[in-house]
Amino acid sequence: MDGGNSAAEESASQVEEEVGRVVEEARQLQESAASHIARSFSEEQSLRQRANSIDSSVRRCRSLLHSCLSRRLIDAKLADKLEDELQRAKCVVSDGDAAAFLPTKSQGGFLRMFLGPINVRASRKDVQLKVKEEYNSYRDRTALLFLFFPSALLILRSWLWNGCLPAFPVQLYQAWLLFLYTGLALRENILRVNGSDIRRWWIYHHYCAMLMALVSLTWEIKGQPNCAAKQRGVQLFLQWAMMQGVAMLLQNRYQRQRLYTRIALGKAKRMDVVWGETAGVDGQLWLLCPILFILQGFEAYVGLQLLMTAFVRVVTEWQVIFCGFLLVLMAVGNFFNTVQTLLTKSRFKAKMKRVKSKPELD
Repeated sequence: MDGGNSAAEESASQVEEEVGRVVEEARQLQESAASHIARSFSEEQSLRQRANSIDSSVRRCRSLLHSCLSRRLIDAKLADKLEDELQRAKCVVSDGDAAAFLPTKSQGGFLRMFLGPINVRASRKDVQLKVKEEYNSYRDRTALLFLFFPSALLILRSWLWNGCLPAFPVQLYQAWLLFLYTGLALRENILRVNGSDIRRWWIYHHYCAMLMALVSLTWEIKGQPNCAAKQRGVQLFLQWAMMQGVAMLLQNRYQRQRLYTRIALGKAKRMDVVWGETAGVDGQLWLLCPILFILQGFEAYVGLQLLMTAFVRVVTEWQVIFCGFLLVLMAVGNFFNTVQTLLTKSRFKAKMKRVKSKPELD
C-alpha cells in the first residue's frame, strides 16, 4: 500500500514539475517575444525616419533643380539627367522593401464603405505584386466577357427575339456590369493604397459606371409596339460595349508592354498598372489611339441619343436622362485624360531626344 502511495506521489511530483517547466517556458517565450517586438519597433521607427528623410531629400533636390533651371543656372540637358537620377532614386525607395516604411495613402471612403476600417496595405512586396497580378488577370477576363455578353444579346435579338430585347437578359447584363465595375474600383483603390499611381479619373470613371449600371437596373425596358425606337438607346449601348471590349483587350496588351519598358528603365514602379502611354511600341499606339477616340466619340453619341430619346418623348423615364448624362460625362473625361497622356508621351519623347543628342553634340 505504501509502495502505491509512493508511486502516486512521484507521478504527481513529475506532473507538477512538467507543468512548472511548461509555465516557465511560456513566460520566457512571452518575454522574448515582447523584447523582439520592442526591438523590431525601434528598428522600424529608425528605418521609417530614414525613408521619410530620403523621400524629403528627393523632393527638396527636385525643387532646387527646378528653381535653378527656371533661373537658367544649370544646363537643361544636365537638369534632365539629374531629374532622371532623382526619379530612379525615388523608384528605388518607393518600389523596394523600403516602401513599407513610407507613409501610406489614405484608404478613402469607398474602401471604408465596403471593407470597414481594415488596413489593406501589404507590408511585403511579393504580396503587393500578387495583388497587381490579380488585377491584371481580372481585367483580362472581364475584357473577354465585355465583348461576349453584348455580342450574344445582339445576336439573340436578331435571331431569336425578332428584333426586340426582353427586359430580363438586359437587366442581367446590367447587374453583371455593376459587379464588374465595383470589382475594378475596389481593386484599383487597394492598388493605390499599395503604391500604384493609377490616375484618379479612371477610378472616378468606374464610380460613374457603377452608378449608371445601378440606375439602369431600375429602367423599364419597353417592348412592342414601336420596339425599335424604344430600344434604340439600349441597342447603341450594346454596340458601344462590344467596341469597349475590343479596346480593353488592345489596351491591356499595349499598357503591359509599355509598363515593362518603363519599369526596366527605372521610370515606373512595379506596382504601377495604368499611367500614361509614356513608353512602348509606337505602332501599337497609332492603332490604339484612333480606336480610343472613336470609342469615346461613340460613347458621347450613345449618351446624346438617350437624351434625345427622352426629349422627343419616345421614352420618358428619368433613368434614360440620367444614363445619357453619365455617358456624355464619361466620354468627355476619357477624352481629356487620353489627350493628357498623349501630351505626356510627347514631352517624354522630346526629352529623350534631347538626352540622346547630347553625346552627338559633344
